[in-house]
Order: sequence, then C-alpha cells, then structure tokens
Amino acid sequence: MSFTALLFSNQLKFNLLIFSILHLIFINCNFYQIEQKPDKFIRNLIVLNFASDYIYAAELQTLAREKIGILPDSVPGSERDTAAKLALGNKLFRDNKLSSNHVQSCITCHPIDGTAAGMDRQSTSRGTFGQIGKRNTPTILNVGFLPIIFWDGRRDTLYNQAIDPFINPLEMSLPSEAELLSRIQNDSSYTSFFANAFPESPSPSIHSIRLTLAAFERSLISKSKFDDFIEFNVQALNKAELDGLKIFLDVGCNRCHNQNLLGGSQFSQLDTVYQYNPNDLGRSEFTGNAEDNFFFKVPPLRNVALTPPYFHDGSVPTLKEAVRRMNYYKLNRTMIDSEIDLVTSFLKSLSDKTKAN
Repeated sequence: MSFTALLFSNQLKFNLLIFSILHLIFINCNFYQIEQKPDKFIRNLIVLNFASDYIYAAELQTLAREKIGILPDSVPGSERDTAAKLALGNKLFRDNKLSSNHVQSCITCHPIDGTAAGMDRQSTSRGTFGQIGKRNTPTILNVGFLPIIFWDGRRDTLYNQAIDPFINPLEMSLPSEAELLSRIQNDSSYTSFFANAFPESPSPSIHSIRLTLAAFERSLISKSKFDDFIEFNVQALNKAELDGLKIFLDVGCNRCHNQNLLGGSQFSQLDTVYQYNPNDLGRSEFTGNAEDNFFFKVPPLRNVALTPPYFHDGSVPTLKEAVRRMNYYKLNRTMIDSEIDLVTSFLKSLSDKTKAN
C-alpha cells in the first residue's frame, strides 16, 4: 500500500472511531438534553446525522474499493511514451488527409476537444463516403486500460488496433496499409514529428505509426467525481449517488461491469427480454464459433452519461432506459423505478469532470 493510501486509510479509521464515540455519547445524553437543553440537543442531533451519513459513505467507499478498485493515474506502458510520440500520435489522430477522400479523421468519430467525451453520439458512425457503420462507436477515453478492443474483441491491444480504422471500408476506407504509409511519407509536415519521436529511425513506418497512435490514446485518461470519492474524498458523492452505488453493488451490476473501468474486461450474451439487431451475431463473426453468437464486450461504464445512445447497435437513446432494460439482465433481484433513478444518478458521477452533457 502506498503512503498516501495508508494515510487515507488511517485517517478514515480515526474518523470512524471519533464518530462512534460521539454516537455513544449522544445516545446516553439524549434524555438529559431533551429535558434540560433542547437547543443543544438539536445541534447534537445534526452532528449525529452528519456522523451517520459519514459512516454510511465511508462504508460504501471501502466496499467500492474492494469491488471496483481505483483507476490508476497512468496506463501500463505509458512510461515509454515521450512527449514527441504523443505529439505525433495527436497529429495522426486529427489528420483528415489519411482518409480516402480527405474528409475524415479519427477525431471525427472520437471527438475529444472541449466537452466532447470521445464518441460522436451517433447510433452508428458514418464513414468517409457516408457509409453506415456496423456498431455503435465507443468512447476513446480510458481506452488504454482496456484488455479487449472493439465490441467483438477482435483486437487486444491499442498497437494491434491502431491501423484498423484507416483501412476499414466502413470507416476511412484506405485500400491498404501501404497507401496509409505513402500518404504520410509524402507529407513533409510529418518529417520533423517522426524525427523527434524516433531520432534513431526517423523514416515513417507502419510500426512507428502504430506506436505513436497507441501512445496518444494511452494519454486519454479521464477522472470523475466518483474517482475523488473512491480515492480520497468520502464526501464527494451526494446521497442519491451513494444510494445508487449501493444498489449497483447490491443487485450485482458489478459482476459484469467489473473492475476499475466498470466493464470492458469480458464478454456477455445480450439475451434480455428486449430485441436487438438479430443480424449482428457479435463475437462469433470474429471467432467463427457459433457458441459466441450474440456475445459482445461488456462496455465500461465510465463516462456512460456522456455517451448516448447505448448498446452495440446504438438503439437506446437515454441512460435511464438503458438501466431499465438491464434491470432484466442477470441481476440478484429486480429494481423498482425509484432504484433505477438512483442507479442512474450514480452512473452520472462516473463522468469526466472536464466534460459535460
């Protein structure tokens, strides 16, 4: 355990001890205070309520650390990502000359500037010629932490995924990796970027393109109010958000939406009472195994309130409706409408603090 984590842990234990003592004192003194000092009793009652709320939040903080975990400040592998590699990756990410007809770039479907949260909010994105994509575009924020890339899991690293959008006929539609490399080699604006990023081998290559795009994408980390809560500030979430977190854990949403991204680490078969696109077989289209029919990556829930519409086909427009539908999916018990509202409140606390709806 780090020094900071140890410090917060010990502080929490100390605070809980103090509030427990106060709790006992107030219980023993209640009768006297009511009879003799009603104003003081009211003040003490307010303090006691605060203590009770604090203990409730602290207990949930401990539970969330155990069942969800803390998101690291950096992605594994990013220690080798230099500023020059990030700059080159950023340039590649934004360059619409790398699409077939020079109108689209990675940032078209994954906007990240200003309050944009890394996806275009379309049911399915359109490619450089207006062709309709097959599946909903996920946010690119925190993508570096994901062990599974794409809804069907056909890639497992950012390095392996990096070139795919350029040559996908439904996206940027270049005919080949060779065409991508040729466009970059023939663009003099890239010369200094590659020289700075790779001084020992400054000539562009598919390998160096993959490295720098992956480096840039690893830098796209978002932190939320929930991170403040789980890391150090037990009072960061309001009562509705805390209650929503408790329900989220009680009913078992975290069995699939697990670990510190709250999802993204496993596949699950979408077999609720609702009908989704029956023509999309999901993971089996990649594996060729019929047993994988209608299995999709469980999406991570960070920034979920900022990234409608929902599900792999983008068919659900609102977060509350998405929660309501998942209410029928492998939970310990069925949630009532008021609980769905509270879970939705909790999910909104997962939004990046610099972004907005």
